[in-house]
Order: sequence, then C-alpha cells, then structure tokens
Amino acid sequence: MTAAAAELMDYDQVIAEFDPVMGLEVHVELGTATKMFCGCPTAFGADPNTQVCPVCIGLPGSLPVVNQKAIEYAIRIGLALNCSIRPSSVFARKNYFYPDQPKNYQISQYDEPIAFDGYLDVQLTDGTTWRVDIERAHMEEDTGKSLHIGGSGRIQGADHSLLDYNRAGVPLVEIVTKPIVGAGERAPEVARAYVTALRDLLKALEVSDVRMDQGSLRCDANLSLMAKDATEFGTRTETKNVNSLKSVEIAVTYEMRRQAAVLTAGGEIVQETRHFHETDGTTSAGRRKETAEDYRYFPEPDLPPVQPSEEWIAELGTTLPELPWVRRARIQEEWGVSDEVMRDLVNVGAVDLIIATVDAGASPEAARGWWVSFLAQQANSRGVELADLPISPAQVATVIGLVDAGKLTTKLAQQVATAVLDGEGEPEQIVADRGLEVVRDDSTLQKAIDEALANNPDIVEKIRGGKVKAAGKIVGDVMKATRGQADPARVQELVLAACQ
Repeated sequence: MTAAAAELMDYDQVIAEFDPVMGLEVHVELGTATKMFCGCPTAFGADPNTQVCPVCIGLPGSLPVVNQKAIEYAIRIGLALNCSIRPSSVFARKNYFYPDQPKNYQISQYDEPIAFDGYLDVQLTDGTTWRVDIERAHMEEDTGKSLHIGGSGRIQGADHSLLDYNRAGVPLVEIVTKPIVGAGERAPEVARAYVTALRDLLKALEVSDVRMDQGSLRCDANLSLMAKDATEFGTRTETKNVNSLKSVEIAVTYEMRRQAAVLTAGGEIVQETRHFHETDGTTSAGRRKETAEDYRYFPEPDLPPVQPSEEWIAELGTTLPELPWVRRARIQEEWGVSDEVMRDLVNVGAVDLIIATVDAGASPEAARGWWVSFLAQQANSRGVELADLPISPAQVATVIGLVDAGKLTTKLAQQVATAVLDGEGEPEQIVADRGLEVVRDDSTLQKAIDEALANNPDIVEKIRGGKVKAAGKIVGDVMKATRGQADPARVQELVLAACQ
C-alpha cells in the first residue's frame, strides 16, 4: 500500500502501537533593514523583483558582505536559547537547484554553526513543563518565492509559475531541535507549545516580527514512528513551511496517523518532504528528501569566518530582555490571578497582548475582557491566531479608553473594533467618520424617550406602579432610535424621572 492510498489510523491506536519521534526546524526571518549579504531592503510586500541586486540574484562576479546586525541577532537568539556560542563559525555553500534559489546554492552554515547545544523549557496546557533540547541555531539566507498562477494557487494544478526574488537573501536563523522522544500522545501538543514559546521569545528579543502569516516564522516538522519494541528511529518525513501554531499541531497529528496506517498495512515510509494543506489539515508528498551529502557542502570561499569576541558576546548577553515566562509570572502576581486563569490566558495566546494593552493605558481587567471574549471570538470566526488579528494592543487600549471616557458604549466599541479589524483605520477616526459617539444631549434623549413612552402607555403604568424593570423596554426602544448611541444608564434615569 502506498502512503497516498493509506487511510488514517485512529489516534489512540497509534499511541498504543507506536512512539512518535519529532524534530522541529524553525526558520525565522530576522528584522534587519537590509539583506544578509547585500544592501537591498527587506520590507515585506514590495512589488515583485524590486528589492534585488547582483548579489542577491547571484550574478557572476558579485561578492557577498555579511550583515553585522544579523550576526548580532543570531548571537542573542543563541544566548536566549541557552546555547554555546562558537568562537569561530563559517559559512558554507549548500548546493541544490530550485527555481526560487537564483544562485543554485544557498549560503548557510553546516558543521560549524554560530550557536549550538541549548534548550528551551515550554509549558503545556496543564501547566507541566517540557524541555526541548536545541541542536543548533545557524545563519543563512532565505530563498525567493514561487507564485503559482491558476488552480488553487499551489503548484498542483497551476497553469504556470512566476518568481519573486525580493525575499532571496533575507537573513534567516534556522533553529533545529534534537530528536524529541517520549512525548507519546502529547507530541502534537509539545510541538505547538515549543513553536509558541519560541515565537514569544523571538518577539521579546525584537529580532523578528515573527509573522507566521507573512512567512517570517516557518516550521518544518520532521516526524517518524517507532514500534513499541524498536530500538532505532523510523524513517522520517518533513512537512515543510507550516505557518500557524494550530497547523503545527494538526500537521504532526496527521502524519502520526498517516504513517501508522502505512506501517500497519505493511508499507514503508518514504523519506520525503511533504506539503501541508491548510484547507483540510492533510499532507501530500513533495520531493524525496536529500541527505547532507547530496547538498555537497563546502566552505563559502567569499566570506571569512565569523569570530565574535568574548567581550562582544558578554555585552550582547546583557541586552537580553526579561524572558516571556518570567515576565508572565511577575505579571500574574501583580494582577492577582490564579494559576488556572493565567494558564488559560497563555493557552489562547492572550497574555502578551493583554500586557501590551495595559502598557498602552488600559486596566488589566478591561484588557483581559476584550482579548479573551470579543477579540477571541473574532479570531475564531476569521480563522486566525489571536496575535495575528489586524488590531494592535494600542488600538484596543484606545477603544477601551473611549468606553471609559463615556464616549462609546460597549456595543459601539465593538463596532469600532470590528471596523479596525476590517482595515477602516484608527479607532478615533472611525468614531468620527461613522458618527458613533455616545449622545450626551439630554434634550435629544428626552425627545426619543417621550416618543417611546407615548408608544407604550401600558409600560408607563407598570413603571408608575413600582415595576422599575419594565423600564428596560423603553430603554431598548430609545437605544434603537439612537442607533445604540445613547448611554443606557442615563436613559434609564430620564425614563424613571419622566414616569414619576
């Protein structure tokens, strides 16, 4: 039976018969102003092939010059991952042909990476900690981008492909774990928790914007299965360029179930790359996976070794920020929330967003309420991670401030936030353009109240008879008449006064 024909095995049965072994390779685009080996800009979203030069498109005679800021960022990443920093590391040529790699080789690091032998402790959903050992973090340049025209936008079924080399040469650090064994049924959760913690760490370091939706952070998930009585790892597959936290978990789960079905049917796993499909959470075969020997690595002849001094490394160590999990522990104590509440906030990816919203002027309670309720619902309905919503903590704080100032009701504020998410601009401008500010003129409110009272004489009698709750009907009519722009509390006061 081929891998393509294999059905998926029930997950519980997979765990009963096999032990998963994972290896996660995370590529992070560094947030430098220029590319790794030339002066071309790295800004995302420019017109195709407008941010290129002879160096990054590999024209004969062009010579690379290493970006010092990229080296600084790589060292800081290594230090934050508890890695050793190599006193002398070299660049190498990784030779392979691929249309979006214009030189037909990639400048990378092979046997002498700049950082090695580290670890990252990650927290799982139940509060337990899992240590992921880091094999290496090495520097390299990114490839260009293939744009497949026609069909679904993927290479399968496309009419033709176009190449955009703007991304070619953008600085990358690739962070490679050692084999992750023993996770069992929690392997998908460990994978997601690791990428989540790594993203949070990189963001705190301010070395990347870690936008998974824009490819600034991409995960290649290697997975193999071992029979319970086996002593050697199985054949692995590498699911390439998984670009959301949720998808990392789904991709690992799918490959576990797919590989188990192949193996129990007597088939063999092919060592290959696989494409992940966001639409249905499946993977499909890519290309046969090369070994290191296939890439014919040799030292890059045009670049000298990278030899950071001990003094510089020590100095960079002093620039590391408060680590995200340390900061969260401190914030939890300041906010006075329980471990369970904090764990829930971490699991939905809300903690740092709430902290940033508080830093922008909102109260912790209001910030927490917005991110874990309305905005979490918006993220779910839009199919994105909470952190990827197109609204910033500063904008959320502005919306909260407008509510606190009495200029918006909660419902109006939600309209404003939705408009920000839809790309209509800044909150205060949206309020002005839509005329959403709360009506404060009592004479305007009184006119709407008088009309509502005249239309509901039975409600008036109930209010005068002491049934104050009946005023809710009048308040609702006034809110509708004012398009939700009245202050409900003030309307209630005026209604009761009018019925005395």
